[in-house]
Amino acid sequence: MELQLIQSRIFTVNGHRVMLDFHLAELYEVETRALKQAVKRNKNRFPVDFMFQLSKQEWYELITICDNLPDNIKHSPVTPSAFTEQGVAMLSGILNSEKAIGVNIAIIRAFVATRQYLTNYNDLKNKLEELEKNMNLKFDDVYQAINYLLSPKGQRSIVKGYRED
Repeated sequence: MELQLIQSRIFTVNGHRVMLDFHLAELYEVETRALKQAVKRNKNRFPVDFMFQLSKQEWYELITICDNLPDNIKHSPVTPSAFTEQGVAMLSGILNSEKAIGVNIAIIRAFVATRQYLTNYNDLKNKLEELEKNMNLKFDDVYQAINYLLSPKGQRSIVKGYRED
């Protein structure tokens, strides 16, 4: 299973990285209806932090920022279910096939890779902010010195210092 394909199907909704039911069904090679039925039969395995139904507003916002969603899905009156990393892991227990196990392993690896990327990004961002702060402090000193030298008082000191030498 291609990591980039899976990563392109991980979305952030209300601060949670999730995959949508129709994408998961496609990866598992089952109908979305069959996936939803399996989840419904095992509802106690999917607390709200594992799986939740998108609100119409969340779904609309996702549609507006994602141009690669299927058209037939975009206009469906039913909003999709969103599965967190833990929810995807739980799916392997209810979709007990070789395909489901292989897909779950690939999806979990994609979530881990995405988390690592975000951690590296935040580390780099913090280092850049620190560097910018340090450079600004150094440039502030240079700007103060230039402003002092360009001020009338600073120019007198230069002339005075020059004459004293």
